[in-house]
Amino acid sequence: MQVPLYQAKAEFFRMLGHPVRIRVLELLQGGPRPVRELLKDIEIEPSSLSQQLAVLRRSGIVISIRDGSTVSYALAGGDVADLLKAARRILTELLAGQSELLAELRHAEASQDVPAVSSDAQAVTSDA
Repeated sequence: MQVPLYQAKAEFFRMLGHPVRIRVLELLQGGPRPVRELLKDIEIEPSSLSQQLAVLRRSGIVISIRDGSTVSYALAGGDVADLLKAARRILTELLAGQSELLAELRHAEASQDVPAVSSDAQAVTSDA
């Protein structure tokens, strides 16, 4: 039985759902990178990076290139870079909307900090 497209998409996004994998993909946008450079830029244990690279390689979005004893990784296609750029644009829009909401909340909060004194409250105060 064939997997529905929405389920395949969910699996794809689940595969991307790890910060190290996203960071690797961002770094590979500049071209192939040897593992030692990835380790230097990501600063994690070699075994952890190896696991994450294996996931990306099995998914088919990165490829490994061996040159003697050096193993480098590269994006399998430009679509991944486009996806990361789209994610950046979406996050920018979401965060801009959140900062606007935050500004509105702060403005509303500042307006409420100065309590309005009603004429009834003034009457009670002057009777005391």
